Order: sequence, then structure tokens, then C-alpha cells
Amino acid sequence: MMRFSSFSKIVITFLFLFHSTTMGSNDLIQLSCKKASQGDPNLSYKFCVSSLEANAKGHSLDLQELVVISLNLTIANATNINSTISRLLKDKAFDKFAKECLRDCSELYADAIPTLREALCAFQSKDFAKANIEVSSAMDASSTCEDGFKEKKGEVIPLRKENDVFFQLNAISLAFINTLASNI
Repeated sequence: MMRFSSFSKIVITFLFLFHSTTMGSNDLIQLSCKKASQGDPNLSYKFCVSSLEANAKGHSLDLQELVVISLNLTIANATNINSTISRLLKDKAFDKFAKECLRDCSELYADAIPTLREALCAFQSKDFAKANIEVSSAMDASSTCEDGFKEKKGEVIPLRKENDVFFQLNAISLAFINTLASNI
């Protein structure tokens, strides 16, 4: 019969309690999104949770991994927006002004992709300040894109939804990066 010392019992109890209280992925996502949306009125809690839960299935996560997921989602989103713009540029329903705005938006999003990749590299190197600057820079693509269309009164912004999603994804990344930076 095997006998455990008092120390062994304490260690086993601690490990059991630690394991049973470790936060699940969905709990971490919900808690992180709640904190992020409370700190940024432009960030939707529901959007944050649904975006991350859909892309974090089967992963055991911490906040650093959530940042990597959110940055990768943002890069993929910028790539998809550029594809959408390419399709819209072929549409004959848009006049010369709208097509020029779409070309400007395409350039903005094309520039945002390597900027976000730089943010990801900086983040993975624990250079949170540089990651913050890069994400903030990329985030401007959405508002700058919309501003171009607003120069002509009554012009419809065909990328409003896409711009909003891109902005939200960047806001998630920024909020999480800033949380990690403040914990150093």
C-alpha cells in the first residue's frame, strides 16, 4: 500500500484545485471581450465574442493567443475586403468618383496587411508598444476609406459593413494588447 506524505497531499490538492479553476476558452473570450468592450464604446461585446469563439474552437487559450487569433482574423479580413473591392471595381453601377474612392480604399487595405503582419511580429516579440502603433495605423484604413466617399454629398459607401468589421477586429486586438501591456 502506497502512503502519501502530507506534502504530497497538499501538492495533489493544489493541482486539482488549480486544474478545476482554470478558465475555459469560452470563459476567457467572454471575460476578455467584456473588459475590452467596457473600455471602448466603439467595440461590440457580441461581435468580439462571436468572432473569437468561431475561430478558437478546440484551443486551450490565454490572452496572448487571443491576440494572435484576432490579428490573424484582421489580416484575413483586410485581404477579403481587397477582394470585395476588386469585384466592386468591375461593377458598372459605380461612377468615376466612386471607383476612385474604391481604388483609394484598395490601396489603404493593401497597405494595412503588411502593417498588421508587422504588428503580429512585434507582439510575438513582446514589443507591445510597436504592436499597438502598427494596429492603430492599420485601423485608420476603415475610417479613411469612408472619408473618401463622404467628400461627395449623398455618395453611398459600399464598404460600410466591411469597414465596420475591420475596425472592430482592430479594436479587439488593440484592447487585448493594451491589457497585456498594462500587466507587465
